[in-house]
Amino acid sequence: MIHAIIIDDEQPAREYLALLINRYLPDTMLVDKICPSLSEGVEAINQYKPDLVFLDIEMPGENGLQLFNHFKEIDFSVIFTTAYREYAIEAVKQSAVDYLLKPISPQDLQSAVALYEKKQLKRLSQISLADILQQLNPANGNGEKIAFPTLTGFQMEKVDSIVYCEADQNYTNVFTIAGERIVVSRSLMKVEEMLLPYAFFRIHKSHLINLKYVKSFSRHDGARVTLDNGVTLSVAFRRVDAFVQILTRRKK
Repeated sequence: MIHAIIIDDEQPAREYLALLINRYLPDTMLVDKICPSLSEGVEAINQYKPDLVFLDIEMPGENGLQLFNHFKEIDFSVIFTTAYREYAIEAVKQSAVDYLLKPISPQDLQSAVALYEKKQLKRLSQISLADILQQLNPANGNGEKIAFPTLTGFQMEKVDSIVYCEADQNYTNVFTIAGERIVVSRSLMKVEEMLLPYAFFRIHKSHLINLKYVKSFSRHDGARVTLDNGVTLSVAFRRVDAFVQILTRRKK
């Protein structure tokens, strides 16, 4: 039995979805909670630990994507429900995460749930969800969070807390100012693309640093940069000039 939660600010919409589930998927899915707001949705997720969340993207005064800011580790799958934002629909279409366009039809609901069942491995949909969050919730200021795919799901991390990233074959170790190491199931090149809108610089084939945490730079005994957390890293010879230029521009 799939345990699910519905989050939608529109009473007719959430009650209709629950009715469809009860009528067409009685032996497959159980709705543990119907929530009219994100705050209640967060409480319900913490309480019931659902397998699947039906999440409305557009709600007055809040964006459904903000739900993920309340969880460090995401251990549930998501099916988006929306009647707006065609570009958001297109982003979801291109991923492994499904969506339901309002008004929801029984056939679309059954197809979405069948796709969820076919995947089985939540990690597949969670990694795709991380991609969607990057497309629909781009950078626009301090305190912004980024969704890093991990071995068990994905982790939301504040960009400002990331000091540097280190390549580890097909994985990347992300180190935070708090001393935490996040093992991201993406190559450093992919992580660099995710952090492209922010002030990060690739100083070496193995290291990507947050310019905010640069403490000092020295050309003595090879080019090296020291970060605020005390870590010292080498700067590749071919990247030194560009690194110095970008540091100089930031100081102006």
